[in-house]
Amino acid sequence: MTIYDEQNIFARIIRGEIPAQRIYEDAATIALMAAMPQCDGHALVFPKAASRNLLDIDPEVLAATMRTAQRIARAAMQAFAADGVNVMQFNEAAAGQTVFHTHVHVIPRHTGTPLKRHANEMAAPDALAQHAAAYRQALASMGDA
Repeated sequence: MTIYDEQNIFARIIRGEIPAQRIYEDAATIALMAAMPQCDGHALVFPKAASRNLLDIDPEVLAATMRTAQRIARAAMQAFAADGVNVMQFNEAAAGQTVFHTHVHVIPRHTGTPLKRHANEMAAPDALAQHAAAYRQALASMGDA
């Protein structure tokens, strides 16, 4: 197993070294907008505790991460009037993982609308800010702000 890299982008976001459009945060997890989204509303959920992926994460931290992923998936359905939602998680490069800190993709889906390629194109900052605001509004209306 490869060692955890303390300089990965999510570790740096957790430490406040890199800005991000945060949607939700609690004692154990953070949810934010994906900088390279596959569609409008593509969010990422990750634990504050260091782990590379599903293969080495503490089960309690994984449970907290998935609780937040569920909360964000519910908000995605509402905020983006989605027909469905993908919740995906990748483990190691061969499986498509590009940032080696455990994280879950929450992707609102609309029937007949294909996704963009993964980790391909940066989104406009103002669009990410608008999408984050839509999530926060949905969470507030659900009592999860």
